[in-house]
Amino acid sequence: MGTGLLASMWYMVSGSAPKVLSQMRRGAIEFCVLALLQESDMYGFELTRKLTDAGGLVTSEGTVYPLLTRIRQEGLVETFWEESPQGPPRRYYRLTGEGVRALEAFRVQWKSFRDAVDQLMEGGGVQ
Repeated sequence: MGTGLLASMWYMVSGSAPKVLSQMRRGAIEFCVLALLQESDMYGFELTRKLTDAGGLVTSEGTVYPLLTRIRQEGLVETFWEESPQGPPRRYYRLTGEGVRALEAFRVQWKSFRDAVDQLMEGGGVQ
């Protein structure tokens, strides 16, 4: 058994479940943002609020804005400014064609991954 696996098991056993959950969130949050943007264009605070409301996927805007910058630079989203009824104009984010393709690819991989983990966690073993 590799030391990485042993370390992971030790963390889980030692009550470090929040660390495990944090790692899982980091791996999926980008695609949660893309999924929200597939529904409609949104500005950063609105995305943060929806992710927080969805089971606390994020806890602060400090998590979302660096992610938005990165996925914009990768061409997965584009931005535009819109006047706000209150306060300064807001930067909205919109999914690009590349973002749609990335989200669809993730959905396929996610379903396969989720099903495999569920099967093992439910004692189904490997078939």
